[in-house]
Parts: sequence; structure tokens; C-alpha cells
Amino acid sequence: MSQYYKICIKFIKKIKKPLKKSHFRKKRNFKVYFCRVKIISEPIEFYCETHSSKASDLLYHLNRETYIKILNPRMIAGQLQGGFLTMISKMLKPSNILEIGTFTGYSALCLAEGLQPNGALHTIEIDEELEEIITKYFNLSEHKENLHLHIGNALEIIPKLNKTWDLVFIDAEKTEYLQYYEMVLPHVQKGGFILIDNVLWNGKVTEPIAENDRDTQAIVEFNQFIQNDGRVNNLLLPLRDGLLLIEKL
Repeated sequence: MSQYYKICIKFIKKIKKPLKKSHFRKKRNFKVYFCRVKIISEPIEFYCETHSSKASDLLYHLNRETYIKILNPRMIAGQLQGGFLTMISKMLKPSNILEIGTFTGYSALCLAEGLQPNGALHTIEIDEELEEIITKYFNLSEHKENLHLHIGNALEIIPKLNKTWDLVFIDAEKTEYLQYYEMVLPHVQKGGFILIDNVLWNGKVTEPIAENDRDTQAIVEFNQFIQNDGRVNNLLLPLRDGLLLIEKL
């Protein structure tokens, strides 16, 4: 039994209060998501983490509280992916960032590290029950004045923002990835970037797809669409569960 699986079981046993339906996150199988196959081995991941800059105290406490209180804590960005998002943001020095899918706010806090002093990060989360923990940690951040949380359906909220984006991070409903992409691409400045999470989807993108597996089918079709899209350059990295970097030409 892997160390990660042991952590999953330990966490499940520690839960004392009734679980709410929203904790299971729409269309995601609890057991599969908690104990999903690693794209890289645990020793390699551990080695990478121990040879990377540590997360801030704020991110450490957010990560810990997420694992204690929130079901499916594996959805949090974590040290490696969070560090990568911070590096990208610091390199781009964006004025406007859009995040679709906040979860508990870890990735938003990482992306905010590279914001221009008067910049803004808008992040959209559909699960209103996560608002309390997101707001708590946003208010503890030195970037709190630059962070703007929107609770609701991203497809309805995005058109209302009326911004030109330097950087977009998408990690929300997988069957809607293409809709998010087409909605934001016209508003991404030339040379701006869109980052897409979970594009390897537990390695299922390389396997035969079950007839009722809409998420995997959607991701496979999305990845192929981007590969054929002449409006962008793209690079798919095997970081965590797959991260697709898209540069607007």
C-alpha cells in the first residue's frame, strides 16, 4: 500500500461530521480521484519536492486545512504545481489573471505572486460551500486587495468581466474545457498564456475510452483541438496530472 493511499484512508477515518453532496464535486468518483495513479513515481515526486523551494507558511496552512476539512483534497495544486504557477506568473508579470476553478484558493494565491502592483486576479468557483475557506486565506494574503472571488457558473460570469487577460488558468468542469477556451481566447492578449490542468486525466487519455466516460472523451477531444488550433502554440507537460501551456499567437 502506497504512502499516499495510507494518507487517504487515514483522512477518511478522521472525518467526523456528515458529508455534503457538494463535497464530492460534480461528476467525480471519490475513490478514483483519491487514489488515482501517479504520472510520476512517488520517490521521484518526493525528490522533486525536496529539491524545490518550500511553499509559504500561508500556503502550508491552506494545504493542511484543505486536507483536514475538504473532501477530495487531492484537487489542491500543491507544492510542485503551485510553484510552477508562481514561476510562470513571475515571468509574465501579468496585469490581469483569470482563474476558472478556485477550489480552496491555493493556485490563485500562487498565481497572484507575479501580479503587477495594480493588477487583478479574478477567480471563479461554482461551489459556494468553499467560499468561507477561500475568503479566509485570501484575506490573509499580502495580495488580498488584488484578489477577486466570484461564486457561480463560469460560463455566465466570464462574459461579465470584460477584461483583457495576460494569463488564464483553467481547472474546472472537464466537459466544458472547450467552451471556456473559446470564451476566453479572444480576450487573451497576443503573447498571453492559457494554462489547462488535468489534461492527462489519470493517464486515461492513452487508453480505450469507456462509452459513458464523458470527462475523458472531452479531454481527449480538447487536447486534439488545441493541437490543431493555428491560433496558438502549445506544450503539454506531464506535471502532476498533466498541464497544457497555450500561447496565443
